[in-house]
Amino acid sequence: MTPEDCMCLVKERQPEKEVDENGGLGPAHDGDEGERVDGSNHLFLREAPILTEESRISKDYSCQDKKVGAREELVLRKDMCKQGTKLSRRDRVELGCRFQRAVSSCDWELAWNLLVLAKAQALNDVLCVALDSVWFLTTHEELDGITGLIKKIIGDGANDFTRAILRTSFLASCVSACQSKMMNLTDAVGVTTQRLHERLQECQGDEVLKVAASTKVQKFTEWALKCIRFHSHYQENRGRRRRNQSTIVEVQLQLSAFKTFLELAGDHLTGKDFTEAFDAACFPVALFSSSFDPGWASGISAIAVQGLLGMLVEGGADNVNQCFLEASRFGSTELVRILLQIAQRNSLDIDVDLALVFASHYCKIRTMECLVEEGNAANLLGPLVRASERGCMQVVQWFVNQGCGDMDLCLALIAATSSSHLGVSAYLLSQIPHHVLSAVSIEILKTVSERSRGSLDGVAFLLCNDFLGDPTATYAVADSIASSNDEVVAPELRAFLKEHWSEDAFAEGLSSGQDHYVNFMRILQRGGSPICLMDLPPPLVTAIVYKPLYRECTEAGGKLLPQKLRGKLVEAASRLGGRQVDNDSPAKELLAILEHHLPRHFLPL
Repeated sequence: MTPEDCMCLVKERQPEKEVDENGGLGPAHDGDEGERVDGSNHLFLREAPILTEESRISKDYSCQDKKVGAREELVLRKDMCKQGTKLSRRDRVELGCRFQRAVSSCDWELAWNLLVLAKAQALNDVLCVALDSVWFLTTHEELDGITGLIKKIIGDGANDFTRAILRTSFLASCVSACQSKMMNLTDAVGVTTQRLHERLQECQGDEVLKVAASTKVQKFTEWALKCIRFHSHYQENRGRRRRNQSTIVEVQLQLSAFKTFLELAGDHLTGKDFTEAFDAACFPVALFSSSFDPGWASGISAIAVQGLLGMLVEGGADNVNQCFLEASRFGSTELVRILLQIAQRNSLDIDVDLALVFASHYCKIRTMECLVEEGNAANLLGPLVRASERGCMQVVQWFVNQGCGDMDLCLALIAATSSSHLGVSAYLLSQIPHHVLSAVSIEILKTVSERSRGSLDGVAFLLCNDFLGDPTATYAVADSIASSNDEVVAPELRAFLKEHWSEDAFAEGLSSGQDHYVNFMRILQRGGSPICLMDLPPPLVTAIVYKPLYRECTEAGGKLLPQKLRGKLVEAASRLGGRQVDNDSPAKELLAILEHHLPRHFLPL
């Protein structure tokens, strides 16, 4: 799935869970296979987190831990056996909750006894519960206990390995994400909601489906956070205060237990299963990435995710590049960094240059830095040109600071100017040496004209801003194109330059200025107006004659005036100054002559 398909479909694949009076969810029931949010290409499971009313644990998990006694276990077994070998939905909920508490409290004897009651789908339920507990292991004793349970459960007939690996991959990623110093369980759901909203806003798709996807992902995340709270609660009750981060030894134990599960599952897990599990593991890290503290990806908290993803790749996950591109697009820098490391260790091909295109398109500066500095992205031209076309000044400046070549900047200048992002054009002009611009000046003007879709504003902007840094050279290149017979030059460009920026246009401007002066003098001498213009104050007469020309020149702006307008200004300045001014005089000096003879209240403040 390409990044453009980020939100396409929300597909239901299973019925809703029971919700108890305390707000907890009972274990999964028959037919519980999972559901996919196809927009982000991740498959998640609507799973039973942990609690029902029978568990006697409130929503805030503040109750005391209570083991199920042998007598209570016998009563439970008797009640369940009344139903025969097939457990009812309520029985499965009850069994799953008791097994969850037994595993979390490391009561291995009770957990083994409860397995006697697990049949058919109930075995798949307890397999998921046992596998989820892997990510909270802290000792070798716990490792032996949980791996022994997993072996027993699989040996007894549990076979829904797809559901187990998808669910636990998502949970493992959430556990590592929540160990960031800048994250806590209270904020996690809010962060997820905000980040998912931002991500969906950047995607094409039906708004109803976006809302549905957001709701489901939030529900999955809430499930994972309940699991984390639940296990933390039991660890505290056993006198083991949960640290903000796991130690390297604990992470190794957790990965060892997960590897044991993969070995036991064997060929029952397909390449597709590993691929979807890889998606599920990447998704929380991508969402939480903006809330990670610096260095998270190189710390112990990320080792579990790196190890998990590495084992999934070894198992057959083939979507590393796809997840890498999506992470780059959405600015999930920490995930990008992890996937770079995984690709390097496993000798996988990932498209770093395309990832840079995605990151720059969405202005993800930190991700761009990571791709260039750690991913060795080398093709800066494409992203630079695209950023210039969009007028993204921040990204353009970043690429310029990376040391892009002069010709690359010329191409970016063409892109920005032809797209009418003149602020970016002005910035790029200041970064390109004038001798480089002079060498390709004709091609720049011709290309801007061709790509401007009928508008010549970009050409006028370059000329008015003296893009060659030398008025004589700038006027000369414009006159060269105007007088050219080259068929490659667009007729519209040639006509525009001939009319406004050529030497002929300057001569026409001088002639027009002279005619204007002659006409005004005829009015003074022969006019029949009752108002005698000769009796008006000289500044006011000057305003009548040249105020329109002055306004036209000031509105043109820029460093240079079009040749035709400059010719009129030279004629006016010569008349007012009482001497012939130099034809090459700067427009600023010529305007100063006009301003000197105009009334003050006619001048801009």
